[in-house]
Amino acid sequence: MRHQRNFRSALSGALLLLLGLGLPVVGQTTGQAASAARPNIIFILADDLGWSDLACYGADLHETPNLDRMAQNGVRFTQAYAMSVCSPTRASLLTGKHAARLHFTVWRESSVDRAAEARRSKNKLLPPETIVDLPHGETTIAELLKAAGYLTFHVGKWHLGDAGHSPETQGFDLNIGGTHWGAPATFFWPFRGAFGQAQEFRYVPGLGVGKPGDYLTDRFTDEALKLIDGAGARPFFLNLWFHSPHTPIEGKPALVEYYRRKLKPGMRHQNLGFAAMVHSLDENVGRILTHLKQRRMAENTLVVFMSDNGGYLSQYRGVQVTNNAPLRSGKGSLYEGGVRVPLIVQWLGVTPRGAVVNELTSSMDFFRTFAEIVGQPGDAAMDGVSLLPLLREPRNRLPREALYFHYPHYYATTSPVSAIREGDWKLLEYFEDNHLELYNLREDLGESRDLAGQQPEQAARLRARLHAWRQQVGAQSPVPNPAELQGRAGQN
Repeated sequence: MRHQRNFRSALSGALLLLLGLGLPVVGQTTGQAASAARPNIIFILADDLGWSDLACYGADLHETPNLDRMAQNGVRFTQAYAMSVCSPTRASLLTGKHAARLHFTVWRESSVDRAAEARRSKNKLLPPETIVDLPHGETTIAELLKAAGYLTFHVGKWHLGDAGHSPETQGFDLNIGGTHWGAPATFFWPFRGAFGQAQEFRYVPGLGVGKPGDYLTDRFTDEALKLIDGAGARPFFLNLWFHSPHTPIEGKPALVEYYRRKLKPGMRHQNLGFAAMVHSLDENVGRILTHLKQRRMAENTLVVFMSDNGGYLSQYRGVQVTNNAPLRSGKGSLYEGGVRVPLIVQWLGVTPRGAVVNELTSSMDFFRTFAEIVGQPGDAAMDGVSLLPLLREPRNRLPREALYFHYPHYYATTSPVSAIREGDWKLLEYFEDNHLELYNLREDLGESRDLAGQQPEQAARLRARLHAWRQQVGAQSPVPNPAELQGRAGQN
């Protein structure tokens, strides 16, 4: 049945592409043509961009005039959240389900390498066995929008499965650049080479002939613009997931030099290459927005810009990549610096200009948002809520009591942990020793004053709610490490 569904989906996609390119197809109906009145949807996702890495969110070194202008023309969210690492966020975006419910709580390579990690681990706990590919049984945004008559395009990072789980198997008509890898070997042409300590050979497919000096972020945008033009009058969904500013930290030399001249002592952001990468990311968002305006498509296109997790704090070639202050910690962590991300939405004629939204929002919310826009039903098991009321009127409130986070893994910034955000309160529970940390984010955005000891009843109430949620969604927990237990027994 699944293969039959894939065949029908592929055939439908081929027919839609012919329509989008202006080629005749027998049986085209007025109902198909009418779907062009629905908004085009472009989802731009940055990789490892921190909450305070944009000028409109307080960056001191980075210049992001195009994203700042997008915020002025649309809605900027101040309390938007993702999962703490990349693949889980991408899975939650496409399905509307929490990564914990999907059992997709860590990036793909880590899940694949779990057995080897377990053999060499000296940690107190071992992570659970998580899935490595987004299951075909999950309905994706692309499949939802395809059913509503949209052309569906994926350009850029995928990181959600092997060749058998590529974008083309998950509802996308076309895929350019999407592979199972989480980062390119290099951002410069020919976009291939040895990556990491294992010297794994990586490449970026689908970009055609290039030349020395070509930059990956630019080339993805080149392809995206071609797809926008090729769609013709058909409504389209463009999933434009940039690799930037993920490592390797490689900015264009001229931009690196520009930021070298701009850098001053005392600035929070100090990484010149990272600043150059953010600059190029912003330029390419500007190219998309300008193209829509020139094609007179801006008023009928919903554009979302978001990051997949907090900024990466480790060093690359001896320099810390970014700084998430005033937020605590970064990628991997469930402190605010790991999960709070920039989110800007522009839908001219619908979103009020320059609005700021302080409601708690999540990467899980876009499935229901897009489903409501196109009038398609969503899965009852989805964890997100529709943001459409906020896009129309930013003073509206969402039917959400709390947000939950779950990372039962180790990372440079954390040990296995779960968290709940309810109103101003944030509780973290660490699995190694079950200790709790409680923060009031209205009074302590930097999570520097742990109130768990002062307010034990509040901490206990939130912990009970967190435990109930974990049971409800079937969240996996880490398990004791036999090797570590044996080591402790030998010391006694």
